[in-house]
Amino acid sequence: MNPLSIRAPAVTSVFLLALLSSGYVIRQSLAPPWNRITILYDAFGKSPTMTKDWGYSALVEYGGKRILFDTGNNPRIFAMNVKAAGVDLKQLDFVVISHRHLDHTAGINHLLSVNPGVKIYAPKEAFGVFGGSMSSKFYRQQDSLPQEMRYFDGHPAETLASGTPWPAGKFQTVDSTVEVAPGVHLISLVSETPGTRELRELSMAIETPRGMIVVAGCSHPGIEKIVAAASRIDQQVHIVFGGLHLPAATDQEVDRIADALYRQHRVMRVAPGHCTGEPAFYRFKKIWKNQYTYAGVGSVIGLP
Repeated sequence: MNPLSIRAPAVTSVFLLALLSSGYVIRQSLAPPWNRITILYDAFGKSPTMTKDWGYSALVEYGGKRILFDTGNNPRIFAMNVKAAGVDLKQLDFVVISHRHLDHTAGINHLLSVNPGVKIYAPKEAFGVFGGSMSSKFYRQQDSLPQEMRYFDGHPAETLASGTPWPAGKFQTVDSTVEVAPGVHLISLVSETPGTRELRELSMAIETPRGMIVVAGCSHPGIEKIVAAASRIDQQVHIVFGGLHLPAATDQEVDRIADALYRQHRVMRVAPGHCTGEPAFYRFKKIWKNQYTYAGVGSVIGLP
């Protein structure tokens, strides 16, 4: 027997693992089941087949689950990037929309045209864009007004339903930390930052043998709070993906947050993207060194 034929599978495995760790591979070369994340939408990247635009979307494949996280800023670009990555949106277990901003939701129409019955987890907000309802008792009533001046002639329904731009969407809204599949958690937090105050955002945390995988859309509530919430599920956070919302932060603030993630929360790896900001990319790279993972659009990154 040719000894090279014995070594070939091992050599192939090493080669594929090297490609995964580099953050960019041709998706079709990977046979399932692989644990990986594919960046489908962002404003930076080195893939010649993907279009750059401001926004975020990623396909997370872990433990046999295929989860789409956000849908980018432009439905046409989202559709093109999905096709270029070889992703089949019909084959999804569920979708997570981090928050209502357009650069994370614009591709929902395309998603629903391909997979109209897919379950979509989204933040629960009073009269939010993802639909829902709230008690009609949110407003005070004045019985002495004539009927024509009263809401619903003075006889409102017990609950008032809110509309949505995607009435066909199968939305399930979330306002707490919940396990939506074995080992897959959604973390619901509310922003206290001026400009996005009261904005509810979902992040995803996945349990792995090496610690939590955290995927954040924009981190409007603060990446420290998101990581702290994930740490309450599993103290070890292995890697953080996505937007950390530091594009205009001072160097001092970026350093403070990086230090908190690295020293206090002991985050092992970072793969920042979207609204993290170029100065934060630079400073995080200096701190995490070879544990900094490049995650531009088109990257396919292996997960533990």
